[in-house]
Amino acid sequence: MCIVLALICVNLTQSMFLATEQITMHSKTGFDSLNVRFVGSYDTPGNACDVYVSGGYAYVIDFEYGLRVINVSAPSNPEEVGYYDTPDWVWGVYVSGDYAYVADFWGLRVIDVSDPENPGEVGHYDTPGVACGVYVSGDYAYVANGDAGLRVIDVSDPENPGEVGHYDTPGDALDVYVSRRYAHVADSTGLRIIDVSVPENPEEVGYYDTPGVAYGVYVSGDYAYVADWDGGLRVIDVSAPSNPEEVGYYDTPGVACGVYVSGGYAYVADGDSGLRVIDVSDPENPGEVGHYDTPGGALGVYVSGGYAYVADWDGGLRVIEVSDPAIQKR
Repeated sequence: MCIVLALICVNLTQSMFLATEQITMHSKTGFDSLNVRFVGSYDTPGNACDVYVSGGYAYVIDFEYGLRVINVSAPSNPEEVGYYDTPDWVWGVYVSGDYAYVADFWGLRVIDVSDPENPGEVGHYDTPGVACGVYVSGDYAYVANGDAGLRVIDVSDPENPGEVGHYDTPGDALDVYVSRRYAHVADSTGLRIIDVSVPENPEEVGYYDTPGVAYGVYVSGDYAYVADWDGGLRVIDVSAPSNPEEVGYYDTPGVACGVYVSGGYAYVADGDSGLRVIDVSDPENPGEVGHYDTPGGALGVYVSGGYAYVADWDGGLRVIEVSDPAIQKR
């Protein structure tokens, strides 16, 4: 089980391990939804952990089976067109230009996806910890590297990526989002804000200790939205990076694993409770306005063109329409 093994690898608590088992072992007999509509799916061969959508394709991380490239130009009929089976378990993905940057058990893999039907690895860098998440900005890939913290890798030459700097966070770095000069790291201890304006010398400037385990993060404007496991969604004002402050939260019914923010809404991959759509137009008073209970365990989500693409563990890739007027007009 992907998320169970991930938590073992990053040394989280036994109680977290038991809670995670429930995501993938719980058997669902029916699904419910509010203001959203299921439109299509693709059952990947393994277990879908993460997803990134670009140019009509969903790049799905499939734990034991590497990177799967799925054509979603017709959202009701997703079709796999290519794949690259990485040498180890995979956790996260970020697509930039012609390359998919994949976080796998041993580090960063750089995969050429210029021909989606024939993706191929062109470079890799073995990080010291377990690579859990990745974000690419400019010439650098920022890797959330478990107990080895944040690693900054120069990918200006994709065939020869190399580390230029790192910052050892106090817990386990599980996800990262870069905005302006700061890397916002979802660390098991909470949100860590790291100045990466000098890539060779990243420095922490502020942090906020969330009540749960910070598992995913997305930054929009002055706010960081943290998927905080059993702490739900936390909304943190990061306009003053040295003094981040929580301004609101929403306690999702499951365990918040991933988050994507678009158009005043936070889309939360909520484990066994599927996709939750939360209105964050008033950051101090977030409230749920829609949901879809996926058949697997929702671990990652990406929103594009009125659709939410959910990496749903043994449920594969699920495509959910989120353009319902009941949501958009609130």
